[in-house]
Amino acid sequence: MTLRGRLTAAFLAVVLGPVLLGAIFIAATVAAIDRGRATERLAVAAGAVRTSVDALCQQLRAAADAVALADDPARAAGQVVSRGLAAAVLVTDPTGRAVHATPDPPPAPWRDCAAAGRTGEPVGALTVRVELRDTAGTALGGVVVAQPVDPAFVARLAAVTGVAVTLLDPAGTPARVAHTTEATGAREAVLAAAGTLRGERVTETDDGRYVRLAGPVEGQPLPLVLSVPSGQPPGLHATLVTLVLLAALAAVAVAWRLARVTTRPLVELAAAVDRVAGGDLTPRVPVRTHDEIGRLAGAFNRMTRETGSYVAALTSSRDQLRGHLAVLGDTLASTHDLQRILRVILHSAIAATGARAGAVLLTDDAGTLVARCTEGLDDRPTPDGPVRVPLGSGVVGVVATTGQPRRGRVEASSVPVGEPTCRTYIAVPFAAPGDDPAGRGGEPGGPADPEPTGRRPDVAPDGCGGGALGVLALYDRLGADEFDDDDLVTLRTFAGHAAVAVDNVRMHEEAQRLSLTDPLTGLWNYRYLRESLRREVERASRFGRMLSVLALDLDRFKQVNDSYGHAAGDAVLAEFARRVRGEIREVDLAFRQGGEEFVVLLPETDARGAATVAERLGAAVRGTPVPVEGHADARLAVPITVSIGIAVYPDHATTGGQVLEAADEALYAAKAGGRDTWRVAAVSAAPPTREIPLPTGAHSPDDGLPRAGGTPTTGGASSGPHPPRQSRGR
Repeated sequence: MTLRGRLTAAFLAVVLGPVLLGAIFIAATVAAIDRGRATERLAVAAGAVRTSVDALCQQLRAAADAVALADDPARAAGQVVSRGLAAAVLVTDPTGRAVHATPDPPPAPWRDCAAAGRTGEPVGALTVRVELRDTAGTALGGVVVAQPVDPAFVARLAAVTGVAVTLLDPAGTPARVAHTTEATGAREAVLAAAGTLRGERVTETDDGRYVRLAGPVEGQPLPLVLSVPSGQPPGLHATLVTLVLLAALAAVAVAWRLARVTTRPLVELAAAVDRVAGGDLTPRVPVRTHDEIGRLAGAFNRMTRETGSYVAALTSSRDQLRGHLAVLGDTLASTHDLQRILRVILHSAIAATGARAGAVLLTDDAGTLVARCTEGLDDRPTPDGPVRVPLGSGVVGVVATTGQPRRGRVEASSVPVGEPTCRTYIAVPFAAPGDDPAGRGGEPGGPADPEPTGRRPDVAPDGCGGGALGVLALYDRLGADEFDDDDLVTLRTFAGHAAVAVDNVRMHEEAQRLSLTDPLTGLWNYRYLRESLRREVERASRFGRMLSVLALDLDRFKQVNDSYGHAAGDAVLAEFARRVRGEIREVDLAFRQGGEEFVVLLPETDARGAATVAERLGAAVRGTPVPVEGHADARLAVPITVSIGIAVYPDHATTGGQVLEAADEALYAAKAGGRDTWRVAAVSAAPPTREIPLPTGAHSPDDGLPRAGGTPTTGGASSGPHPPRQSRGR
């Protein structure tokens, strides 16, 4: 974030913070006041409901007493109903049987005014019961007076309390509305809120109404719900949000203006600094004030003027340094690209000495100097093309053998065989740091390629050895008769660079080789196994070939370590690896997966060929016990056997990991089959299919092993005819 953005954000935080807090405080205060008023109003309404129900119950009790004391209860009951003191009167005998009942009684069930607590029945009417007794106190029956609880009754309660009243029907689960004065749209919300209430708590519905229970309790047996609408001003929250947004817009405008005015000098200074960083020393910053920023602008202007004078003084030497820096940059950028490094070194040496042509020659395994990099040599001194000079022959051959630089003139009739035609020459030997310049060495290869080319990963792919590496030779100095001592010193410097470059490449390649091989057995390690398996599967898939994977495990190898020691175990592993290398082709790859577990990849090989290799490996291992040198028993020879599992891509799996797992499962089967044997992986439930051209009359051999393109089976089991493909026999 820029400084202007930070200042704007800080101003907005200072201004909008109190505004937002004030809006929240106002909203919270209004909500609290509204809730307090609603709670108080509902409490008054609950008291009014209880008073009204109690008055009704007292009226019913007075009516029941009047009927009970009358000489003619039936006549008194009719008078009570006709005067509206009750809706129905029921006179019963001591057994509870109705003796007299007024017509049109309210619907059942009736609820006694003296009842308390909740029940699972709806309330159809409120009743009061009075016992009839004679002067001796003998029970003569009872008088029950009832008043219906209907919508009119609920409406009267709502009129008395000034709030909406809802009578619940508790018979259902959940409770339902029996009668209510609520609006149709608010009934469901009030009913849902009532289901969460306990005691005298007040809750708020989603549509802004406050709800409270008013029974049933002692003296008020009706399950009533009271509700009032919220008294908050309509649109209060929208008004507050609008005010906050307007304040935010105003604050943003003011903050942006203040930040722009404050940061303008800094923006100008930053722009000038960017131009100076880009190489332009002409920008100047306007000094508008005399504060800290103004003094900074003045100091910047003085600095650019002084820097411009220094740059002008250095410009004269820049062109001379540019060439040297370019050579150094190219060399550093080509740390492991030997051909590019040698080309840069040779070109720089030719430019520094003024030579017409030159060559960098490196020794190979045959004891011959081979030109790895040349410049200016238009003719081909040998039929094969590049310059090739045997060690000890000619000028460069003698220089490489003796380790002594040489310079001089050559007559046209006495040019050594195999060397370029020239009039003058200069040649300097070079060797790896710490090596003997007169020693023998191998020809260093190009950039390291971790892909194995044979079955001996313990030999470096480039074949580099110690001793002299090669010769740097220049021919025909332009503008002078011969090369002088200064040229010799210069060429020694470039030859030293060449030696370091070659040694760095050699060490880089050796480090790569060690990172991919097992130090005990010399085989490739598990890290290279994963890479090679992926590469070989891709290659087999691309060219429509097969790939066999052999999983090998030495039988009872733990007993070897326990009986003869770990040194004997290491000797057994090394000898086993040597025998494996002796039984596979150059294109095959052998790996040590870990411990006594090994893996062999057989490109372009089907299950039959893999089984042949497995038979040969098993015979090579069991045929000769492994002698252990350095053991107390000088004649100790450890007998070993190997179990082998075979899997073929794509018959047993479609990925490298899956085919290796299939080989492991086949190895377990070989172990379970008695060890010292091999097994082919079982066919999966849905093997991959592909179209293969079928020659007329093609059929698989009777041994049941799948050929290239056929369906694999476990070792020794017949699988019927299979479409054969061309495979390399084993």
